[in-house]
Amino acid sequence: MTRRIAIDGPSGAGKSTVGYALAQRIDATFVDTGLMYRALTLAAIERGIDVNDGAALGRSVGQCRIEVERALPEHVDRLETVLLDGRDVTIDVRQPRVDQQVSAVSRHAAVRDAMLPVQREAAERGDSVMVGRDIGTVILPDATLKVYLTAGAEVRAARRAAEMGALERYESYLAEILERDAADSGRSIAPLRIPDGALVLDTGVLDVEACVEAIVARLEVGD
Repeated sequence: MTRRIAIDGPSGAGKSTVGYALAQRIDATFVDTGLMYRALTLAAIERGIDVNDGAALGRSVGQCRIEVERALPEHVDRLETVLLDGRDVTIDVRQPRVDQQVSAVSRHAAVRDAMLPVQREAAERGDSVMVGRDIGTVILPDATLKVYLTAGAEVRAARRAAEMGALERYESYLAEILERDAADSGRSIAPLRIPDGALVLDTGVLDVEACVEAIVARLEVGD
């Protein structure tokens, strides 16, 4: 039986790190839905679609092909490979021009509705670990296991400052994270919340390996 693990949580909680480690452990495909929205944003930029036009963006989902594949062994620069119409755009979707527009693209209800079948299809190609902010609540409500990763805002800000090598910007990162948390939890479309029955893990207390062990243990109980 295909196993689909949904991992949700706020920005900086370690979803990608834990999710990828788990995918490696159970030999599953890792899927970050955020990169899928980035691929759509890149398509919109390249095709001249206004990022404020939700209807046009929603239609564009059906006019392009967004796929997620496992990264090849030689691809040490990524956790997964994202294809746009068969073209590897994994690096392109990290460009500043995409960074600046992806939030505007993903906020539209028409976009999120149109992306649902694309995201669900990505989770159906064998065992998968999918991460995001509405996976267990919206995209995969019938997931094999739902996980919610959390950590205090201060912990997440300190991580961000360390990752960026800018410890002096801790206060700025903390303010950004608090603002993002409020926006994600308060939005009307697919708000961030803990899915019913989810395994809740605090990555401020547990390291990556401990989180993976806890998830695998819950999976084995389910099996």
